[in-house]
Amino acid sequence: MEKKTKEEMKSKHWTEIIVDQLLGQKKPPFVITGGMTTSGPAHLGTVCEFMYPAVLEQSLRKAGHQTQFHFVGDIMDAFDGIPFELLEYKDILTPELGKPLVYTIDPKGCHKSFGEHYLNQAKTLMKWLSFDIDVVNANDLYDSGKVDQYAMLFLREEDKVKEVVARTSMKKIEDMKGWSPIMPICEKCGKIATTSVTWHSEDEYRYTCNKDVEYTKGCNYTGNAKLKDHHYKLQWRLHWPVWQTIFDSSIEGSGMDHMTKGGSATTAYSIHKEILHREPPILFKYGFIMINGKKYSKSKGIGMSAIELSTLIPPEILKYMLIEPDLQSEKDIDPTGEKLIRVYDTVERISKLEKTDNRADEKKMLAFKVAIGKLQWKASFVDILLNYQISKSWDQVGKMLKDPEGVSYLAPYIERWLAKGYAPERYNFAVKQSKISENHEVVKDFISKLKPEMDDLEVHNLVYTVAESNNVKVDAFFASIYTALIGKDKGPRLGKLIVSIGIEKTKELLSFAIS
Repeated sequence: MEKKTKEEMKSKHWTEIIVDQLLGQKKPPFVITGGMTTSGPAHLGTVCEFMYPAVLEQSLRKAGHQTQFHFVGDIMDAFDGIPFELLEYKDILTPELGKPLVYTIDPKGCHKSFGEHYLNQAKTLMKWLSFDIDVVNANDLYDSGKVDQYAMLFLREEDKVKEVVARTSMKKIEDMKGWSPIMPICEKCGKIATTSVTWHSEDEYRYTCNKDVEYTKGCNYTGNAKLKDHHYKLQWRLHWPVWQTIFDSSIEGSGMDHMTKGGSATTAYSIHKEILHREPPILFKYGFIMINGKKYSKSKGIGMSAIELSTLIPPEILKYMLIEPDLQSEKDIDPTGEKLIRVYDTVERISKLEKTDNRADEKKMLAFKVAIGKLQWKASFVDILLNYQISKSWDQVGKMLKDPEGVSYLAPYIERWLAKGYAPERYNFAVKQSKISENHEVVKDFISKLKPEMDDLEVHNLVYTVAESNNVKVDAFFASIYTALIGKDKGPRLGKLIVSIGIEKTKELLSFAIS
């Protein structure tokens, strides 16, 4: 199956492949599930966790199929590390380590808990990316009692469940001594990472809070509780298939780490089959996301948060960058330099196509329709960038390019991008009067032949013509003109630069340069 999928992905966009697989294996209504843990700032991996299932649901709906989409904010996980951006609150947060995220304080005081603070950040990104997603908090599933029947089942069949978990996670059963399907929350200190179940019946349990994990220690309290108290969480390898069962999931996506041999997806599949006695959902996987060649680390402050990225790239462009490549490929999202400009160029080119004669562009067109639909700007990104560097006035750029709304839309992204120093060197310039020491006669000839009605291609070609007719090296002549116009020997495409400056203004600058 894996080999067939790879072959299909050469000729189909991944959304087509998954929809075909779903239609062939499941019946409507198609229930799509997903979830994420909010243990730190949202990054691109976080975005993918809600974006890929949301895109899949949109594709199914557009095709006329009935769908449901349930997305779990998994804020019951243990708080296991202080994010780099919150190190100033270390004294406040250190005592909170080991508690469920939903019961960990928000040091900034703007949300009820640490988990909800970063879940809200993810919700902000959902809205920015134009996804209307109903998020279900994991603690609500527990508090409502929806998990209790499964916890009872797992406790009742603990030996069998333990064997399945050991086998599918490639562990020895003897190494799982003391393992329990549930993780109690300590009544005294509130931690979940440090507790161990010492006895249980079908619906009651006794526990001690005595574990010494890498980042925190238990308080040595011993307590008793009932499942109906809802002060526990299932182990992740059970928690995941249970939410899929609660929602009767047809399909769910996951990162590569869960889908490897011995990963939690293998366990989930077997728990569905052997313990819950139901057909598991289809699981699809997506590749790792990198930021400028680096893997994001919330604890070390490596990489760029999705919120910061949202100030540099419009939502349409980011969605396209994540949706267009093969789903399982590793994606390096680079907001710097030429790479981002090439993405803009591709998107703008594809937006103008009505049909294609090759499958590569056809896949790009499908990704464009899914991610963007219609651009909010008409002028090209490069022309907007170039003209802004010349005039430093967005109003003037909008009038010059006859696209005031589009220019206004892109302006804050471009300003932030420039302020971060991400523009390529050739676009980092200012028009200014500069003297040149050579090629005076050749420049004079160029001035005489430069006409107001010329477009950028004609101007660009004129540079070659004049250089060749005067037996001057083309590169040297380009350098002379760039120096005369922007004080540097290299810059953006010269024809575009001259037309953007204006033919008459260019003549003035060139005349000054040789005077």
